Amino acid sequence: MNSESSVLNNEKVTQAWNGWGMLVLNICWMLGSLALLIYSLAGVNRHLGQPYETMVVVSLLLGAFGILMAFGFFTLQPNEARVLILFGAYKGTVRDSGFHWANPFYSHGCRISLRAHNFNSDKLKVNDKRGNPIEIGAVVVWRVADTAQAMFDVEDYESYVRTQSESAIRHLASAYAYDYGEENEVTLRSGMDEVSNALKDHLEERLAKAGVVVDEARITHLAYAPEIAQAMLRRQQAEAVIAARQKIVHGAVSMVDMALRELSEKSVVKLDEERKAAMVSNLLVVLCAEAEVSPVINTGTLYA
Repeated sequence: MNSESSVLNNEKVTQAWNGWGMLVLNICWMLGSLALLIYSLAGVNRHLGQPYETMVVVSLLLGAFGILMAFGFFTLQPNEARVLILFGAYKGTVRDSGFHWANPFYSHGCRISLRAHNFNSDKLKVNDKRGNPIEIGAVVVWRVADTAQAMFDVEDYESYVRTQSESAIRHLASAYAYDYGEENEVTLRSGMDEVSNALKDHLEERLAKAGVVVDEARITHLAYAPEIAQAMLRRQQAEAVIAARQKIVHGAVSMVDMALRELSEKSVVKLDEERKAAMVSNLLVVLCAEAEVSPVINTGTLYA
């Protein structure tokens, strides 16, 4: 037995009868049956015999048939489809908008919207690739592409989309680190576009069975879980301070090097190694200090 039942339920686009033409025909049918009933009743009242009684029965049957045919009318709005099911057998899908008529024995309530839908997930608490608890949420824009698969291959395609979307988001969060990945590693925070594309591809693979296509998938919420948020905030602040200090030191060393080189090239003053070391130390203290420095100026000899 083939476990992939969805391959047996591919959509078949069909055409329904024009509703306006069938409406005119049905009205004429009902008026004709009514006229026949009035005529036959008049004959029965005049006691003209058995044929008129038979005509009464025929007119009633024709009227009942006309009423039954009236149940075949239906309308479709743009981006809306109706799946035609006759006694449990799939007969096709009508996609054209407008006023239509089809076999009144087709099942009712088989309308499917082809418009784009938004699924905005709740904030899900999961562990990232490194085991850190995080909160993540996403929005998924999806629509039905194959009405037969959406109707017959899953129990409730809207519920199926919600469940599979949340499962895909959890899987995505566990496959990436929140931040601070290895060199050139894509993380949830730094590689938002790559992560969103990966989520879209994963969702398309999961939702293909329900005849659903994904137009867009985006991460809308991303944060550390509350129990580690403060610790991670301190970590981020410490790393920011370290990064700032590295830039300050790098700039200070460059400035000291430039000052020594300019003094030497322009022969402003000649310093031995000991005096150079002292000058470098003083300049680095001034340039790297967090608070404003008030230097003591030596007005005497440099070698005192």
